[in-house]
Amino acid sequence: EVQLVESGGDLVRPGGSLRLSCAVSGASVTSAYMSWARQAPGKGLEWLAHLYGDGSANYANSVRARFIISRDTAKNILYLEMNNLKPEDTAIYYCARALSIRGPGTQVTVSS
Repeated sequence: EVQLVESGGDLVRPGGSLRLSCAVSGASVTSAYMSWARQAPGKGLEWLAHLYGDGSANYANSVRARFIISRDTAKNILYLEMNNLKPEDTAIYYCARALSIRGPGTQVTVSS
C-alpha cells in the first residue's frame, strides 16, 4: 500500500519561505508522477506542481517562479520549496501520486 505523509507546514510571515516534505512509502518517488496540491478554506482543490519521472516539472500560474518541486530518490521524499509566500498561499497542502492524495496534508498559514 502506498502511503504519503506530508510535513513542514507552519505559520510564516508574508515574504517568507518554507519547505514541505512528503515521505513516500510502498512505492518509489519516481515510479509515477508526483504532485503538490492545496485547499484553502472554503475553496476547491488547486493543483500546484507536477514532477515527472524524467525530472521535468510544470507549475500552476499562481505559484510559478515562487515554488519549486523536487525529490530525493535516495530518501524517497518529495519536496515543495515555497518562496515569497503570500497570505493567499494559506491552505492545507497535500502531495499526491498519480493524482491520488493519500495523506492528511500539512497546514501552511501566511500571516503577519
